[in-house]
Amino acid sequence: MEYASWIAAGVLATDLLIRVGLSVRVVMRRRPVGVSLAWLSIVLIFPFAGAVIYLMIGELRLGNRRAQWAAVIHKPYEEWLGDLRNRSDVDWSVLGAECEPLARLTEAAVGIPALPGNELELIADTNDAFRAVIADIDRAERTCHLEFYIWNVGGLADEVVEALVRARQRGVICRVLVDSVGSREFLQSEVAERLRQEGVAVGEALPGGLVRMLFVRFDLRMHRKIVVIDGEVAYTGSLNMVDPRFFKQDAGVGQWIDAMVRVRGPAVEGLAITFLEDWALETGESVEQLRRTGGVHVISELGPSAIQVVPSGPAMRNEAIQQILLMAIYAARRELVLTTPYFVPDETLLTALVSAANRGVDVTVVVPAKVDSLLVRLASQAHKVDLLEAGVRVALFDGGLLHTKSVTVDREFSLFGSLNLDPRSLHLNFEITLSVYDGRFTSELRQLQESYLQQSELMDLAAWESRSTMARFTENAARLLGPLL
Repeated sequence: MEYASWIAAGVLATDLLIRVGLSVRVVMRRRPVGVSLAWLSIVLIFPFAGAVIYLMIGELRLGNRRAQWAAVIHKPYEEWLGDLRNRSDVDWSVLGAECEPLARLTEAAVGIPALPGNELELIADTNDAFRAVIADIDRAERTCHLEFYIWNVGGLADEVVEALVRARQRGVICRVLVDSVGSREFLQSEVAERLRQEGVAVGEALPGGLVRMLFVRFDLRMHRKIVVIDGEVAYTGSLNMVDPRFFKQDAGVGQWIDAMVRVRGPAVEGLAITFLEDWALETGESVEQLRRTGGVHVISELGPSAIQVVPSGPAMRNEAIQQILLMAIYAARRELVLTTPYFVPDETLLTALVSAANRGVDVTVVVPAKVDSLLVRLASQAHKVDLLEAGVRVALFDGGLLHTKSVTVDREFSLFGSLNLDPRSLHLNFEITLSVYDGRFTSELRQLQESYLQQSELMDLAAWESRSTMARFTENAARLLGPLL
């Protein structure tokens, strides 16, 4: 009996030491107050389990070896991107007054300037996006580079595979980089093996595994969507290499709705170099070799749009993309429209949206009526009430899982890419966004947002407040976990 008492006392002492030690660690990390308080709650409430959860996903651990390698290779790529500054001669006098300060903040944050002379084509239909990518691959003469979070076998995605095989048979250098977790089934599939056998280089970003989970945070993901052909044509947006007819059909949310943009002009170089740095980080291929074989070259001005390529992720200044998003929101004077599949704002983002509505800006947030994550849905619901009370229009899209990520400001400039409005995208994932300083493109994107609104139902505050106490409690409880999602 005495022996059992000693064991119990030892367990309690160990638990206390762990809780106190991790609590000090959380406090000393100096993260946003909401995030720190959420983690303190997890650590202090749940004995041992809270510590395990924190050690698994509580810190931005990329791994010592990866972090050291990233530091080594980033400098030459930073210098490579720095060459773009010599061509950053945007005429800000013809653009909105808020565009130049936002571009300056973005350049200071990510090191990439805004570049004039780009031609943009917004592609709102998934089939059209696939057909355009396939056509450009079939025209490729030097390089085809594709980077995606999810590559799902089936449908039009398989036609992209066939196009890559044809390109490789013509002697085109083809590189495919996919996320280890998001594309796990693809990496193990016969389709991926065929690509390798045909000579297409297939890379795995942020590889996982049980052993690696002890040293590396497994939920830091490569969420970028980038296609670059011959260093002359590029695509980015929200579309994964997924034919929605063959993807998550049993999730009960309908087909995924995405949009992409096709870019020609100087901004392609920023997307191309972003891909090559990601490729080098995962494969170890040297910058010298990639300069020779990466297909990057100076492109003449081809169109009217000034574009800034904005890569973000935990290996960079972690707060950079959030600062850029907040400045865009605070710049709004008349209208602000945002579309996102996953809407779990932190306090700063929520305050920015409420502040915009309170100063008279017409603010609209368009989200899917159904999402494929119960916890995200519950946490999102609680935040929507705050917006409704401030006069923000919240529209629930009924036409499927709206996956397009976009922000339009006063129909003057816009943000478009892979960034969701949740803590994961803002702080954990590697994302790619375009800041587009062009009223014509932004108006076109605004029309696409309007088409989503036409398929949506506006939330009613009175009806929402009449739901049961249990529903409101569940949503508010999920909201407390919002900073951790």
